[in-house]
Amino acid sequence: MPDIKFIIENKELVEDGLRKKGYEKKDLDLDALIGLHQKISALKTSSQALAEEKNKLSAQIKSASNEERPAIIAKSKELGEQFKVEEQELGRLQEEFDLMMLKVPNLPSDDAPVGKDDSENVVRRYVGEVPHFDFTPKDHIELMAVNDWAEMERIAKVSGSRTYAIKNELSKLELAMHMFVLDKLRGYGFQVITVPSISKEKPLYGQGYLPFSRDEVYYLPQDDLYLSGTAELILNSLRADEILTENELPILYAGFSPCFRREAGAAGKDTRGLVRVHQFMKTEQFVICKNDMAESEKWHQQLLKISEEVLQDFELPYRVLEVCTGDMGAPKYRQYDLEAWVPSQNCYRETHSCSNITDWQARRTNLRYRANADGKVKFVHTLNNTGIATPRALVPFIENHQNADATVNIPAKLQPYMNGVKVIGKNAK
Repeated sequence: MPDIKFIIENKELVEDGLRKKGYEKKDLDLDALIGLHQKISALKTSSQALAEEKNKLSAQIKSASNEERPAIIAKSKELGEQFKVEEQELGRLQEEFDLMMLKVPNLPSDDAPVGKDDSENVVRRYVGEVPHFDFTPKDHIELMAVNDWAEMERIAKVSGSRTYAIKNELSKLELAMHMFVLDKLRGYGFQVITVPSISKEKPLYGQGYLPFSRDEVYYLPQDDLYLSGTAELILNSLRADEILTENELPILYAGFSPCFRREAGAAGKDTRGLVRVHQFMKTEQFVICKNDMAESEKWHQQLLKISEEVLQDFELPYRVLEVCTGDMGAPKYRQYDLEAWVPSQNCYRETHSCSNITDWQARRTNLRYRANADGKVKFVHTLNNTGIATPRALVPFIENHQNADATVNIPAKLQPYMNGVKVIGKNAK
């Protein structure tokens, strides 16, 4: 979140950023925020003056005459009561101010396309050839049924709608995809780390889920814990409140974890089969780097390059979208999405989301580093991107690589992770 001093000094710039992200005055009133800050500053000055005057009176009591002492004590008590009232009011205003500050989004890049929603995202490029079948292709649900790869109806009885249970070769393929991506990320210098899927509340504010998306998060009231929707949530707070050395940067994490999302806002969207399930597996790329726009932009492009490589290695046709300001969400400075071709739907569907957050998250988690050049302490920049998320990625994978007999080809680079198997399915030879 931007610093209040920055907001005051650059009010028009901030207002422009809010407009680009689709914020209205009812969502976030900058005048009210600045007014609240001014009230707090005035109360702090007043309280400090009261405290100083009370201390002076307290010092006078010992040397005061018997006649003077009662009046001084009474005045000191009066100031103490006044100070107490102001401190309570200060606490109330500070809480209100802190909550408003948590609602201030990151300002979008000047290079990000301006738009109101996902209809105004910009396609930057198409990669790969969309397949043309000489047979009637099956969708992923039919392919799973023919090959005995899932227990969708049975698992719904056990765990409810929008859950999944895949088995046999498809479950092995899911794990193989993650191992492939984790090995690729290791080759790029990432530390592979498995993280919990449960979190205290504070990290959700640090990551930016709260206060914006509470309805998307599973909450466990008995334990006062939340289920994580991405390893980014955990990794973003892993070094919270630390001051790193510049030599420690960049820190590269390849986080693997089960993830949980309520998908409360998915009504009307495609929720059949393996799309938009409540629990899934995800390998996440997460970068902590210096507070330097050239540096974080470099890492943004690198994260995007790695995910493009993954889709190319999986031999999937895809497109790169640059997400517009109105669709990118509160934490984002700049964002790209990768969408793979889904034959049964005759469209591209998101597989990766690549974001530069700059210092917005670091300010919320108080994660800083000491610069080598001048010794100053600065907030780091953070970035994230999907490595691979399943079962969502399985949908374009098995549909694009299917054969007329419902078998599915395994791309050459993934075959070592499938014990050399080139084709999977009941009719595979």
